[in-house]
Amino acid sequence: MLGLPEDILLLLFSYSGTQALGSLAQVCRKFHSLISRDTLWRRIAKASLNTGITRLGRDTLLPWLQLDDQWLYLSQAADIRAYQLTQNGVGLQRRPVSIYTGHRDDVCRFVVSESHVISGGGDGKIIVCDTYNSFYAAYSAHNQEVNCIDSRGHVIVSGSRDKTARIWSLSSNRLGESLHTIRTEDRVWSVAINPTLSSVMTGTACCGHASPLRIWDLQSGQLESSLGSDFRRGAGVLDILYETPSVVLTCGYDTYIRQWDMRASTRRSMMEWEEPHDSALYCLQSDGNFMIASGSSRYGVVRLWDKRQTKTLQVFFLSSPSSSPVYCLRFTTSHLYAALAHALYTLDFTTSEPRHEN
Repeated sequence: MLGLPEDILLLLFSYSGTQALGSLAQVCRKFHSLISRDTLWRRIAKASLNTGITRLGRDTLLPWLQLDDQWLYLSQAADIRAYQLTQNGVGLQRRPVSIYTGHRDDVCRFVVSESHVISGGGDGKIIVCDTYNSFYAAYSAHNQEVNCIDSRGHVIVSGSRDKTARIWSLSSNRLGESLHTIRTEDRVWSVAINPTLSSVMTGTACCGHASPLRIWDLQSGQLESSLGSDFRRGAGVLDILYETPSVVLTCGYDTYIRQWDMRASTRRSMMEWEEPHDSALYCLQSDGNFMIASGSSRYGVVRLWDKRQTKTLQVFFLSSPSSSPVYCLRFTTSHLYAALAHALYTLDFTTSEPRHEN
């Protein structure tokens, strides 16, 4: 049995219960490594978690979304659906215009970069789709889940639970070629490429002694610097947003939004905003000026912040009395879109009333 391919062993293990998996993990190092992968435990976890609504017999977990001009892209399980926004900006068309698929497991994160939809999934693969034609490419990127992904120019950066981040070429003649492997020694939850294409920032789980925020040279993959010096253990960084090449916003399990200015200091953040109900912050977005929106881990709480103030400007409870994290949010000058486990919500800033979209 030890000589069977990994795919076959994973398939056989998938029929086992929790006690059997625990026993098999003690057989040998190979079994232990395979059984440690989340892909075997996701089915068991889904059966134990109340995520809201089951769609087509399957939970819609960990949705992600992107806005691109007049289009909204939303991941649902293993698919990414493209919806056209209505002309008046009030909502979106109910039927997706395009569906991008190919993952064997849920899409964890994706990014829309120029004419490409680039996704990372629980199957460890990266899939690149061209929005203008039927071009499609898929390749194995990590041996565990691709938790996060970003792309600028002709470069893709992916981060995984396997404690690595990898830099890939997006050039047509080198697509799928790994340029560098960054060994973070910690699970990678978020990545963001500097707008100057000079470096990439990784946000990790903060389970070790190193800072969860580190900057790596994009050309060599070497460590340039670390941010912060007083992170508590477990204060993992779940989202990173470059406002300018020098100014970055971050959030995560420690319930803080932090603004960093690399021109002033890498040891301390310039400003901090604390989530008042002690909930982890899953995502954030900025208008590049004074406004920040954040999504909490409980009850679908979306908060609007003004950088000139320390307290919340406005708060919306999108899933009360049930509870769901706000996995991702995006906003324009007139609307905010928030992806929860069971629905997509739209906030119209002219009326301040939330609305279900699906």
